Amino acid sequence: MHSAAYALEMPAERTSCVVFSSPHSGRNYLPGFLDRSVLNRNVIRSSEDAFVDQLFASASIHGAPLIAAQMPRAFLDLNRSAEELDPALILGARRQGHNPRVVSGLGVIPRVVSNGRAIYSGKLTMDEARLRIDTYWRPYHARLKSLLAESIDMFGQAILIDCHSMPHEAVAMAGNPKGRRPEIVLGDRFGASASGVIVDQIEAAFSSAGLTVARNTPFAGAYVTQTYGRPARHQHAIQIEIDRALYMNENTIEPNANFLVFRDILEEVIADIARIGSQPARLAAE
Repeated sequence: MHSAAYALEMPAERTSCVVFSSPHSGRNYLPGFLDRSVLNRNVIRSSEDAFVDQLFASASIHGAPLIAAQMPRAFLDLNRSAEELDPALILGARRQGHNPRVVSGLGVIPRVVSNGRAIYSGKLTMDEARLRIDTYWRPYHARLKSLLAESIDMFGQAILIDCHSMPHEAVAMAGNPKGRRPEIVLGDRFGASASGVIVDQIEAAFSSAGLTVARNTPFAGAYVTQTYGRPARHQHAIQIEIDRALYMNENTIEPNANFLVFRDILEEVIADIARIGSQPARLAAE
């Protein structure tokens, strides 16, 4: 199923309570948006989690839905609150306390892409910002909420896997206790967004595939995990960050020679995670 806001791949039969979500892989760069920007298409795409939806495309084969953004992160960030409006970009927006994401230009309508490069030369109107939020942000989150509610109704719990990629340089300085650079970073907001038992099982799935895993450093999760992670209500949210160097050329934003091999490795991990979600809730979370 496709809409302006998202693409949704549903399994023929839902056999897992897991829901996969890819909020930053959208690549529908509208001509009007590109014309408005001072950046070229390749630079704008530097903030995109390129190909992440393709890496997780097998989710539906293993009994779990995959919802993926259609619009790019530089246009609208689905991993932000609809209220995280940047006064430095949007006319009439009010500063609401100190929000480091908004201050750095990474609100729901981003002002910058990676390395602080400004997207626009001027400001946007509040009407423009609200139109983007109403057209794309609200439908995506409404469908994501309904998918999680369906999982709870069907299985007694829901496990949201929030799928992302991270620049290689983001983990270049981050080691784990064994001294190896993490290839996967799991974010559960330091235990607040998911049962530790479930996160342990997800970590084991990646480790069994030969990948080096770290937790919460340098990424612990943002709006999606904070909003949907409610372990006391049997709703768990875990953010997954994958080192882009494993499967793509970050300069050209193209799959590298390892893409298909890595996608196959990840499919085994996806199958393992889906199986975690097919267990009785008590066994999975306790």
